Formats: sequence, C-alpha cells, structure tokens
Amino acid sequence: MKSLDILDWIFIGLYFLVLFGIAIWVIFQKNNDTKDYFLAGKNIGWFVVGASIFASNIGSEHVVGLAGAGASNKIPMLIYEIHAWIVLLLGWVFLPFYARSGVFTMPEFLEKRFSAKSRWFLSVVSLVAYILTKISVTIYAGGVVVAALLGINFWVGALSTVILTGIYTVLGGMRAVVYTETLQTVVLVIGAAALTFIGINHVGGWSEMKTTLGAEYFNMWRPSTDPDFPWPSLVITSTIVGIWYWCTDQYIVQRALTAKNLKEGRRGTIWGALLKLLPVFLFLVPGMIALTLKVKGELEWDSPDQAFPVLMSNLLPSGLRGLVAAGLLAALMSSLASVFNSCSTLFTVDIYKKIRPQTEEKKLVSIGKFATVIVVILGILWIPIMQNISGVLYEYLQKVQAYIAPPITAVFLLGIFFRRINAPGAYATLIVGSVIGAVRIILELVAVHLEIGSLLHSLATMNFLTFGAWFFLVCVLIAVGVSFATTPQTLERLAGLTFSTLSKKDKLENENSYNWKDIALSVLVLIVVASVMIFFNGK
Repeated sequence: MKSLDILDWIFIGLYFLVLFGIAIWVIFQKNNDTKDYFLAGKNIGWFVVGASIFASNIGSEHVVGLAGAGASNKIPMLIYEIHAWIVLLLGWVFLPFYARSGVFTMPEFLEKRFSAKSRWFLSVVSLVAYILTKISVTIYAGGVVVAALLGINFWVGALSTVILTGIYTVLGGMRAVVYTETLQTVVLVIGAAALTFIGINHVGGWSEMKTTLGAEYFNMWRPSTDPDFPWPSLVITSTIVGIWYWCTDQYIVQRALTAKNLKEGRRGTIWGALLKLLPVFLFLVPGMIALTLKVKGELEWDSPDQAFPVLMSNLLPSGLRGLVAAGLLAALMSSLASVFNSCSTLFTVDIYKKIRPQTEEKKLVSIGKFATVIVVILGILWIPIMQNISGVLYEYLQKVQAYIAPPITAVFLLGIFFRRINAPGAYATLIVGSVIGAVRIILELVAVHLEIGSLLHSLATMNFLTFGAWFFLVCVLIAVGVSFATTPQTLERLAGLTFSTLSKKDKLENENSYNWKDIALSVLVLIVVASVMIFFNGK
C-alpha cells in the first residue's frame, strides 16, 4: 500500500468541506415534524431519490466485498449486482401501494394489509438485523478501508467515520442523508470509473485479462451440480433476496417514499436502476484486474477483500488516488447515514409512537434523534465481534440475507398479489420463517460438531443458495396453508392494498404517473441486464 501524499489529502479535504457544507445547510432547514425528519418533507425530486437509493446500497463493505468476489473466483455473485430489474419492480409494482397507503415504514404497511402483530414483529426483527448485519458490517469494512487508506489505527478510523456520520444524520435527518448521498454518488462513480479504466489499460486490455485468468474464470453460470454456485439455486435465491432488499426493506424503500409524488418516486427508482448497473464495472472488474496483476507478480495482498484498496493505492496517480479514497469514504458514510436514519424511523414510528400515540411531533423528532445516537453506540459496541469475520465479506453478506429474506419476501409478494392471504397466514410465516432462519445460522456455526450424514448435519451444510430456494417455498406453503385454514379478511379492509382490490380511481392515478419515456428507460435497463448475463458466460 502506498501512502497518500499532499495532493491526495487536498482532494479528501475538499470532499469533506463540501459534504459538511451541504449537511450544515440542511440542518438549518425546518425539521419540526416527522414528515420533515424521516421523509425529508416528502418533497424530493427523482434525481436525488435515485442517487440516494444507489448510495444507500453501495457501502464500503460493498465496494470492498464485490472487488473481493472478483478477485477470488466468485464471479457468479455478480448476479446480485445486476438486480437493477428488481429496482424497477419497486417503482412499477410496490411503490404505488406504499404511496397510496401513506405509510412511513414497511412494518406500518404490514399493519394496514394484515395486522398490528405483523407490524410489531417485522419492526423488532428489522432493528435487530440492521444492528447485527448492516451497521456492524459497514463499520467493520469501513474501519479496514480507512485504516488502510489513511495509515491510521483501525479503531480510530472506524470511530471517526461513525461519529462524523452520526452527527449530521442526527441533526439533519433524512434530508441531510439524501442530499449528502447525491454528492457521495458522484464522487464514488467518478473515482471508481477512473480506477477501472486505468486498470484495464494497465493490464493490457480485456482480452489480456481473459488470457491471464482463463475464459472459464469469467463464467457466472456454473452447472446445477456445482457445490458453490449451482445456477438454478443462484437465480431463485438471489431473486428472493433482491425483492426483499430492494422492494420491502426500510433501508431502501424509505428513499423512494421521500419523493414529492408517485411520478417522481417511480422515476427515482428507474434512475436508481440505471445507476445500479454500474457496480459490475466499477467494483467487480477492479477485483479481477487486481487478481490479474497478482498472477503476473505485479501486485500482492493477503485477503481478496484487500484487492480494491491495494489496487487503488498502487495504480492511481497522486490526486486521483485521493479522489478514489474520498469515494470510498463517501460509500462508507452514505451507507451508515442511511441505516442510522432507517433505524431511527423504525423505532420512532413503529415502536415508540405505537406505545404513545398522543406524542407531539416535535417530541417524536427528538426521540428519533435519540434513537439514532443509541444505534450508533450499539454499532460501535458490535465492532469487536465483526473483526472475527473471515473469508470474502460479500459472500458472508449474501449468506445472512438468504436466511433473513424468504419469509419477508413471501409475505409482501403474496400480500400484494393474492388477497386471500390473511393476517394469521402472514404472522405464522414471519414467526416460523424467523425460527428456521435462526436455526440454520446456529447449525452452520456448530456444523463441525454434528455427526456427518445426520439430518442436522445435512441441513447445516446444504448449499446456502439451495437452502434459500427451499426455504422460500416452505414460507409460501405456510402462508397459503394457514390463510386458507382461517377466516379471510374483508374486502373493505383490503381496498387499495392488493391488485384485485384497486378502484378505478387508483388505476387511473397509477396510469397518469408515467409516460413512454419511463417505459423506454425501464426496457433499456432490462436489455443491459440481459446483455451482462450473456457476456459473462465464459466464452
């Protein structure tokens, strides 16, 4: 790793100067009620919505982890990065229901569609999942990146970025998050794009890289018998996880809910989908470039997750290296800000306001700020445990998500498309699904102590993608079975919350919220996704 020089520090300093200038400007704006603090006054345009969706997704753990996947023969995992078509599902399928119901949070939507019990359960599960996965993993990866880039102690790097991000998130709320994320998106894309182009040129072009690594290395489609990435399970489970993450998770959906209307929200998701096509080229390919240089003896690292920062520090010229370093810091801070604000929203709207419904708006905003501070502290306390993560970080993330996503995806999908699914069916699916997911995680941790060939050992060692696909089927069967065994919900309660209960007015409002340009851009996204799938076939 080459250390940063004066010009690099100037670029990093300029980035922070502009970032906190935006944050301070936002902090002085009105934040007196929950709509202002948690949804930025519901007055955000499509460009900022889409940039915020993208920046929320691309954290430092994403940059580091995806490059690590590219540097460790895990190319099939790029399927998670061509989920731009699922981002379109958020805008075209799910968002109209969320916007029509006037909700702040995803658990709140479950209460309107099913019951208060479903809302409570999803709220608590989401908060715990955010603290144990999103926050902790982001802080861990961010600490590693900051320590490597700036040559400082891991703890100093991790704590500094967490505290700085926490300050403007607490004071500025959602408006501070979405506007700073727009800047961070621009910085990250420019920096990573520069590294990709310079890297490909340095190794002698794409064909030289393919010759060095072998054509098969570029194949994302492994046989159905492959022990790591069987393609049928990969397609099914990645889609299940994608729908959960992009269409039902507070972390992402909250960005679309900040839009001033449905038209802006949908266009924001289309813009976000177009941006989502970039990570394959901006982060996965640099990992492959780093591996090519390692094979040639021009680069060295100990872990695949070090591929991106090592490549960046050795390949980029002074100044540009500082810009990419600022981009990585931007990725870390945008993800942290997003999850801090989402946790704050979930706690305040779904838990505190439910317990004390008469609380004044100003006090709810104060509670939201306090909740953010608590989440920041819990995230910091979890860092020592996250330091024990081994292997490729990106794969670790997908494993955990494969155990969280199936019950939630099943409930939301069936809830919108199938009006016969009722409150008992949804609640049973969430409860049983969470137990199954937790049991799988525990079994995986103790697999070495289980008798080989036993049922428990088979469950513990089953490929995580195959497990995720069967897990989703079980969740669907539970939801349908329990719903048909119990009393259906009334059509009055379901009005506007499922496709079959939409009124003529609902349908007309939806039709008036898009035009041919929105359709054309959505088709373009689908064409690019299909092209990437065909291109990475190892031939």
